[in-house]
Amino acid sequence: MVLVLTAAPAGLRGELTRWLMEIDAGVFVGNPSARIRDELWKRTKESVRDGRALLVYSAATEQRLRVETHRHHWHPVDVEGLTLMRRPLPDAPRPPEGERRTGWSAARGRQRALRPAWRRNQSRESE
Repeated sequence: MVLVLTAAPAGLRGELTRWLMEIDAGVFVGNPSARIRDELWKRTKESVRDGRALLVYSAATEQRLRVETHRHHWHPVDVEGLTLMRRPLPDAPRPPEGERRTGWSAARGRQRALRPAWRRNQSRESE
């Protein structure tokens, strides 16, 4: 079992060290029974306040593990029997439906910036 806490209160971290070993700040590992694991997860969700928690433990699945999250921006999703982590899309502005963007791509701009200066000037004259 691996339990990762972010912005958790010190009291919760102290309580978890009774059952698990804290190998880094907010990262707990151990091998408790399923009953103890479920009770620790329940207490973690109640006590984490504004923080977030991620739990990974062994299970009888194809990947031999199960992932649970609490107040986390990545969420486990079952896809044809495999658990994948879905992360939110960035809040990038998108053009309205049916309207195409015009001009050169950002990739072309980055490629042009990597060219030597004499080469950039030469390609401008040919355009």
